[in-house]
Amino acid sequence: RGGIVTDFGMNTVCAAGTGSFLDQQAQRLNMQIEDFSKEALQSKKSVRIAGRCTVFAESDMIHKQQMGHHIEDIAYGLCQALVRNFLNNVGLGMEIRPPIVFQGGVAFNQGMVRAFEETLGTRVIVPPHHEVLGAIGVALLTHEEMAIRGNGTRFKGFAAAETNFRTSSFECKACPGVCEISQVFEEGKVLARWGGRCDLWERAGT
Repeated sequence: RGGIVTDFGMNTVCAAGTGSFLDQQAQRLNMQIEDFSKEALQSKKSVRIAGRCTVFAESDMIHKQQMGHHIEDIAYGLCQALVRNFLNNVGLGMEIRPPIVFQGGVAFNQGMVRAFEETLGTRVIVPPHHEVLGAIGVALLTHEEMAIRGNGTRFKGFAAAETNFRTSSFECKACPGVCEISQVFEEGKVLARWGGRCDLWERAGT
């Protein structure tokens, strides 16, 4: 609030509380996630799906299909299940009030946007570049920090993708432990070594 982060939360349950939950259920309904979103928007009467566990969700979906519920209603029911998971886990105990911004890859799913808006009773904003908004924020904060420090950065830039990195390992025989030492090279120069239980291999130079 006021440009300052006052609280945050992270998912504490299994994949049932993440976007991959919808991916899995879309596959079980034999549709792409893009089509899943379109189907969810067509729902006129959603059905409640047990969404706290992917196994229970699959069983519940099969049951709802056997009862004759429409695919679009089941799809939207899954969106609502994910919203409930979010609010009951990540958002537990938090005061969620407008303006509400929905970021991340799941925000591509308009069924999820609809489910959040109906559950929260307010408009949910999906900003441009929402799928990489977190990365953009980190980049801006880093830029500000470097401007304050006034010194350089160890960031190698995108040219690092063209740099020749190589990894190898060797056994340290400085003691009976015979540790396996892993090492990474950049353009032939050692960047880092790790794996020793002590520093004997450094002093022995083996």
